[in-house]
Amino acid sequence: MRTHAVEAELDYPKIVVPPPGPKAREVIKRDKRWTSTSYIKEYPLVVSHGKGPWVADIDGNRYLDFMAGIAVASTGYSHPKVVRAIQESASRFLHICGTDFYFEGFAELAERLARLAPGQSKKRTFLTNSGAEAIDGAIKLVRQSTGRPGLISFNGAFHGRTYGAMSLTSSKAKQKAGFGPLLPCVHHMPFGYCYRCAYGLTHPACRLRCVSEIEDGLFRRDLSPKEVAAIFVEPIQGEGGYILPPPGYLKALRELCDRNGILLVFDEVQSGIGRTGKMFAAELYGVEPDVLCVGKGIASGMPLGAIVAKESIMKWDVGSHGSTYGGNPVCCAAALATLDVVENELLGHVRKTGEALLLGLKRLQSKHECIGDVRGVGFMVGVEFVKDRESRAPAQSLVHELTQRAFRKGLLLLSCGQSVIRIAPPLVLTEKDIETGLQVLDECLTELT
Repeated sequence: MRTHAVEAELDYPKIVVPPPGPKAREVIKRDKRWTSTSYIKEYPLVVSHGKGPWVADIDGNRYLDFMAGIAVASTGYSHPKVVRAIQESASRFLHICGTDFYFEGFAELAERLARLAPGQSKKRTFLTNSGAEAIDGAIKLVRQSTGRPGLISFNGAFHGRTYGAMSLTSSKAKQKAGFGPLLPCVHHMPFGYCYRCAYGLTHPACRLRCVSEIEDGLFRRDLSPKEVAAIFVEPIQGEGGYILPPPGYLKALRELCDRNGILLVFDEVQSGIGRTGKMFAAELYGVEPDVLCVGKGIASGMPLGAIVAKESIMKWDVGSHGSTYGGNPVCCAAALATLDVVENELLGHVRKTGEALLLGLKRLQSKHECIGDVRGVGFMVGVEFVKDRESRAPAQSLVHELTQRAFRKGLLLLSCGQSVIRIAPPLVLTEKDIETGLQVLDECLTELT
């Protein structure tokens, strides 16, 4: 195993051998021979080590990371405070099952998340191994709490690949193909995607048709609201295209739920833990969910997730839900250190630097006609590419070529939606890093269009 510190002078991508280099090719060959055929592998990056927003591969190439391992490396790679917390925790004990026994870090993290969760209601926390597991647990919780079976999710949503989460997901057909039957009583509705409105309307003249259609359409024709346990929604849709819903959307969902005795679940697996410049995206909209699901960046890359719910809802019986590894001691230590860094050092930084990122991307939009839309907040920004701005036809092949070309120039990008590049870097990204990344992005677009 290689353990290196990235060079202090790491401030610009450097490709010393076209990737994948000879060492990387050996790893890729071995991986392809022995691993599941289900893995995607976006491009041939074979990581050796990293620091901050920088990653090096095993052949000596260095990359600026604009995707943070899918929005996971919240404090960057190898943040000293997080690494120290992990090392200290590992030196004491690696495991005790939090479902059956006690340790201080478990209780401390549960309290910390309950206090950080949006809204004034007292909360309780259940710790999981991942965001998908948090979604599955939330499904159990809302059904048990309400005594109702029905669940509503949204087109474009991604909630995970476990069976319950996959049933709520509506991102790509291949994520469900061949796995049926899925969870019953799940219904999908159009999300508030103004750039591609499902109803062909324009905000605010639309009067939030994407919300009212739930009552005027779904509840009138297909489903009694008395059968619905919860609405699951990403406050900012992630895999679906980094989509910010229109003003008033989440408040309207909250009001709809309150009118009908339905619980509102926010999936903040991707948007939470400081990515928007707030600890949770819900704070941007002034909406308190009944249940909050967390994962990805909560422990800077250690496997951890959480369900944080109002105390009035999290009343399931002793033994009705549990997890052997959820809330592992080392993961809890990493999460507590991560929350310290995010709360005390990064929230203001993300808000300020995120504005520079958004402005820089909009400048690229004015230069390159293939950029149809730029949207986002903090370090959660979507850049949607189109064949032409009038038709808004998705430019899927361009996005693929852009991702590959940027990689070969030392910039790590990741797509989402139909033709969107998601900009979700580590929260430690600086304005200088932004200038560097946008310069590479500009070069790639100039070459491709």
